Amino acid sequence: MADIGLSDSVFIVKENTVYPTELARGPWDPNAQHGGAPAGLFAQLIERAAEPQRVVRLTVELLRPVPLCPLTYHVTGAAGRSVGRWTASLSAGDREVARAYALTGRIDPEGVILPRADEGEPNDQLPFPENGPAFRIPGMPEQRSFYCTAMEARLVTGSVTEPGPAAVWFRLRHPLTNGDPLTPMGRAAASADFGNGISWVLPFDQYVYTNADLTVSLFRMPMGEWIGVDARTRLDLPGIGVTSTKLYDRQGLVGFAHQTLVVRRR
Repeated sequence: MADIGLSDSVFIVKENTVYPTELARGPWDPNAQHGGAPAGLFAQLIERAAEPQRVVRLTVELLRPVPLCPLTYHVTGAAGRSVGRWTASLSAGDREVARAYALTGRIDPEGVILPRADEGEPNDQLPFPENGPAFRIPGMPEQRSFYCTAMEARLVTGSVTEPGPAAVWFRLRHPLTNGDPLTPMGRAAASADFGNGISWVLPFDQYVYTNADLTVSLFRMPMGEWIGVDARTRLDLPGIGVTSTKLYDRQGLVGFAHQTLVVRRR
């Protein structure tokens, strides 16, 4: 793990090595990362390789807990005239711990004519609480981490004490990587990974339900610092679940996310 004194970013990237700081730490293991940290990192690394295209679909597979140690990354792929297809991986030593698949697209603001407001579906909105309550998931440890420190969260709907669907606005307080501005998909992916946590249906002190993957699809690049996450979790007793999430910026709906959950008793 990198010395936090060297940077206020979640990761320090040097050549093909990524050094996670304490801001990447997750809630389940003090030596492992929050899933939103590598998800956002993959988006940043791929978008840097694919410029000027943007990531419009990102699937992250968390093969095992991503450790807080130096990680080697590789990004491969190519951008065509309209779309690109990319793969990326993170490895600890000779063991791959996470991989990602991405579709990138050429963004042309003048290439699509949007329908008038009275045609088709109305713009889906998520209210933004200017002075909304801070959101804390029950049972999550209060420590320097991705959830408590790197992110700011404001509750919109749902409850911190009751199970069920919830909507929360998230904003990264720190850069994901040193020296690189946050990208739209970087913000979206880092926030979308909270879907299963905010829409919890089983108590954290009795169950662990981590997500084995995360897929984010955007039909519009989110604008601004805040990402709205409106999530619902569905679980089956044998131990498998799915979280489905709508993603917003302050102008309206921008895309969707899905997580596959693995559930076990503590």
